[in-house]
Order: sequence, then structure tokens, then C-alpha cells
Amino acid sequence: MPIDARLQRILDEAKALGHPPQHEQTPELARFHRREMMARFVPMPEYSGVKTEDRSVPADGREIPVRVYRSSGDGPSPVVVFFHGGGWVTGTLETHDPYCRALAQEAGVVVVAVDYRLAPEHKFPAGLEDCLAATEWVLAHVRELGGDASRVIVGGDSAGATLATVVALLLRDKGVKGLAGQILLYPATAYYEPATASYVENAEGYGLTQKGMIWFWDHYLNDKAEAGDFRVAPLLASSLAGLPRAIVVTAEYDVLRDEGQAYAKRLVEAGVAVTEVFAEGMNHGFAASANEFPFLPQAKDVLRQVAEWVKAVG
Repeated sequence: MPIDARLQRILDEAKALGHPPQHEQTPELARFHRREMMARFVPMPEYSGVKTEDRSVPADGREIPVRVYRSSGDGPSPVVVFFHGGGWVTGTLETHDPYCRALAQEAGVVVVAVDYRLAPEHKFPAGLEDCLAATEWVLAHVRELGGDASRVIVGGDSAGATLATVVALLLRDKGVKGLAGQILLYPATAYYEPATASYVENAEGYGLTQKGMIWFWDHYLNDKAEAGDFRVAPLLASSLAGLPRAIVVTAEYDVLRDEGQAYAKRLVEAGVAVTEVFAEGMNHGFAASANEFPFLPQAKDVLRQVAEWVKAVG
């Protein structure tokens, strides 16, 4: 179907700001522009009752900042360990604060959002190590958080969803028990070469571009040879068997559409229970970005689908 008219207006407004294409920006400038776009966010009063607590998680002599979100529901609640998107370069706790509040309220969960280290200052695998350490800490302290130890879920959007897939794989390989599910919003699961059909079809004009995604990859990796590591491109994992159930969201006008759907297919083939959600007329970022999420009914619909899925995990 054609791109949604509301979404097209958002894309037109962003283009009217006159910023250079992302692949021509420095990481610092891209982060500044993302903060500038956050100024457009319209606070959603229905989620104002969610309580937050900033704290840190110890890991190998350093502290990983996290933000804990709690709704007013009775516990113990499911716990979602959430990794923000932003191509491993530009996201922060603040860019995904609105979504984490909404998820905590709609799903009745405790959300632990992880402020992992970003590239290019901290290239692969630094951010992944933070996400893994934070998840293991949550699994060990779930009752302290008011959570249900049988319902700990990892999740994220875009690069954060990639990190979630890999954390699930690494915990399985380490024999760590307790992970109950994965929330994967348009994950990057493969390197940009060879290009999929969605990389070509959606290369320009829909927010995240082909060149923009290449820019992210180039900042994230130390060397192109790392693209052959399943911790970078989880589609390369030899087996997906034994992973927890997943909900996988993909969007029609997204360069990452095909690889997200390919990962969902492999999960199903490995015997993993998968709920697939395909968003027609939507682009990359629609479901969790504060630039789009508050303005799109489709984003609210996906949030509710994710919330219902979470409630059924047990």
C-alpha cells in the first residue's frame, strides 16, 4: 500500500529542517539533530503516572546506567530489559523514554532501559557486553525490582532489537536460564552486503536510508571482517533452537524489512513460537521513535499488540 499520509507529513517536516543526510554528518552532529527532533515530542498524559528510577548496574569494574520504569499495577510483574535503537550510535535513554513509559503502562511491566556504550567511541562488542551484563544482573535481581522471575523478556527496536537477539543467543549458549521472551521491533539481523530487496526498494525517502544504514555499520564495527560474526549479524547463528518465544515487528517501507522477516522465519523453522506483525504503510522507527510514535495510530496499535503478547508470556 502507499506510505501512510500521516507518516509522509512527518517525513516532510523532518526534511524541511534542512539537515544534511545522516551519512554526511558526524556522530556528534547526528546526536544533536536527534535531540533537536525530540523537541517535537508531545507528552502523552496517559503515561504520566509511570514512576522512574535512574540507577546503575555494576559490570567488570564499571557502572552501566539504567532507567527503571514501573506502572501502578500490582506485582510481581513481567520485566522487559529494553535496548534502545539508534544504529549503535545516536540513541539514548531519553530518545526512547516515551516508549518505555508507554510500554510499562500498557503491558503492566517493569521496564529496565539500558544506557549501553555507543560507537564510534566504543565499537563492537562494547555495547553488546553492556546489554548482556545488564540482562544477567536483572535475572539475578528480578525480585528486588518487583518482577516475576519466570517472565523476564529482552527487547528493543532497530539496533536495540539486534542486541536483544544476540543477548538471547549468548544466554542460551551460556546455559543461563530464565529468559522468557524477545520483543524485536524491526531488527538488523544481517550486514548490508549483499543488499536485500528492501535495501534497494527503500534506499531513499523513508527516513532510514541505505546509505544511512551503511554509515551506522561503518561506525559500529572495528573492521568489516566482523560482519561474519553472529554477534553482529544474528542471521548467521548456526542454530536458533532453544531460544525463547518472540514477537517480531517489520515495516513495509524499511530497509531492514527483509532481514527481520528472514530472522522470524528462521526462528519458526527452529521451533520457536513467533508472533509476526507486519506494518503496512509504515517505515523504520515508526513503532518506538518519539519522532513518530506519538503521532501514528499504527504505532499505538503495535504497542497494544506487544502489550497483549507480553501479558500472555508465562
